[in-house]
Amino acid sequence: MRPSRRPARRNARRPSSRRTQGGMTLIEIIIVIVLIGGVLAVVGSQIFGNKDKANHKLAGTQVTQVGAAIEQYNSDVGEYPRSLEDLTTDPQINGWLGPYVNTKLLKDPFNKPLQYTVPGEDGPFDLVSLGKDGQPGGSSVDADIKYEQ
Repeated sequence: MRPSRRPARRNARRPSSRRTQGGMTLIEIIIVIVLIGGVLAVVGSQIFGNKDKANHKLAGTQVTQVGAAIEQYNSDVGEYPRSLEDLTTDPQINGWLGPYVNTKLLKDPFNKPLQYTVPGEDGPFDLVSLGKDGQPGGSSVDADIKYEQ
């Protein structure tokens, strides 16, 4: 004899209210989005603040590279370049062995041209990046970066 099988019962009950169903309400979703936005704002400000500091250090490296190229130009030609473009384009002067630098190095990381004057105030030439603000003077990332001879 076979044991009798009972038909499987289905749970036909519905939840008593919508609150017992899983999921998030619109208010909960908005709160989560606002919290994520706040975290991203804090992290973003830290990243962009550090980017300016990194660009300022990079500008110092660029000034050093371009200053060394000016010294090399002087060694090859026997005089200092009239402009920074003489480092990248042959000025038709005897002894020129350039280009001495890439054209991109003639602008600092803040996309402002390096300032070059010959003769300089304290030496044969002055080479300066004016920092983030592009104005003489300043402090922190706005401070001028000068080539030290």
